[in-house]
Amino acid sequence: MLLTVSTTHRPATDLGYLLHKHPDRVQEFAPSFGTATVLYPEANDERCTVALMLDVDPVRLARSRGRNAPDFSLAQYVNDRPYAASSLLGVAMADVFSTARSGRCRSRQELADSAIPLEIAIPVLPCRGGAEIARRLFEPLGWSVVAEPIALDDGFPEWGDSRYLRLTLTGVVRLADALNQLHVLLPVLDESKHYWQGPDEVDKLLRSGEGWLAGHPDAELITRRYLGRRGALTRAALTRLAELGDDVEDAVEPAAEEETRQPDERRAPLKAQRHDAVHQALLDLGARSVIDLGCGPGQFLARLVRTPAFSRVAGADVSTRSLQQAARRLHLDRMSERQAERVQLFQGALTYEDERYAGFDAAVLMEVIEHVDPPRLGALERVVFGVAAPGAVVVTTPNAEYNPLYEGLSGMRHPDHRFEWSRAEFAAWSDRVADVYGYTVERRGVGDLDEEHGTPTQLAIFTRTEATDD
Repeated sequence: MLLTVSTTHRPATDLGYLLHKHPDRVQEFAPSFGTATVLYPEANDERCTVALMLDVDPVRLARSRGRNAPDFSLAQYVNDRPYAASSLLGVAMADVFSTARSGRCRSRQELADSAIPLEIAIPVLPCRGGAEIARRLFEPLGWSVVAEPIALDDGFPEWGDSRYLRLTLTGVVRLADALNQLHVLLPVLDESKHYWQGPDEVDKLLRSGEGWLAGHPDAELITRRYLGRRGALTRAALTRLAELGDDVEDAVEPAAEEETRQPDERRAPLKAQRHDAVHQALLDLGARSVIDLGCGPGQFLARLVRTPAFSRVAGADVSTRSLQQAARRLHLDRMSERQAERVQLFQGALTYEDERYAGFDAAVLMEVIEHVDPPRLGALERVVFGVAAPGAVVVTTPNAEYNPLYEGLSGMRHPDHRFEWSRAEFAAWSDRVADVYGYTVERRGVGDLDEEHGTPTQLAIFTRTEATDD
């Protein structure tokens, strides 16, 4: 198997620093299923290319299979694994470039945090769904995709194309993101895992997909293929992805409801219900200017922009990558001058004062507060309610009491959550914040109501008392 990564960033040999692999050396690694070799076919200031070659040992691979694993046949030894990129290449790449995937580079950290021109080439890649599926998966991530089907036999063109592609990706992407995307999407394209999958597969997927998977239009397809369509793992992954509040729909039902819902009943995803509830609250408040604090890749922001009632819309997030995604979603580059004057995006941390947060009729904190460390929550309260002081603040957060209804969920709904509150805890927090900063508060539930556990999402509408008095 072969994969190459090239850059024309100047000096291009900085690629060696980012990958933590010296261009002048050939290095070998020994995963349990073969030998991985890293070398640089070219390395100069103008262009640098690193190649990862994986030589699969079918005997070692067969011996490493579990006793209950399927396929006790010659297919263990006679197959395409030595030649076609697959999940094994993804595993080897993840191991060999583990530090690069984390985005750490002590000597070039600013470069590691930056998007650089990259070209990734895979000469033989199995792809179920053909070139179309390759484009569907990579193009939303900012890649230009060239996917060339490989003929079954050049001597017999009438036989048509095989299921293999020559894939070339070009784009300006952060290297860590590119490697993590490949780690997830190689087995997705092949729709096959060549190793045993444990319960930690969901955590692996979420770690590698951080910052891009939840916002991908085919996130559900990716999740199902990556996890081999294993029901419990897929449901758990989709539940946790949905709590990010991005583009993934809640494709899972709480276990209690899954058993009782009729096949012809269609349930709106929790994310959609949450967006509907917050949007309606803003309309009911009569807000004309709205800021979405922690807007992420901008799905709800796009809805605000599409609503004529809101004459001024802003989005703020700590992640520059999320803001870039939001800008693409909103098509800011194609807006007329008049439209662009209505919309503002900017980077900012909610625990630090920023004059750009002020001057809005309403602010939204949708699935944000649970990502803040509890000792820093007081700083967010002061910045949003005390300094920015909008006329109203709409807050949503998970209801921890509802978690037992999700099949396969243990602990909190997402690994980045610092806490999840019960209804009583959320009520105590919202009452205290309203009292300290001069607001009244109304609490509602979002999602299907369970008599014992409440609703999956809690919502609070804070209205500044001065604005009410006016």
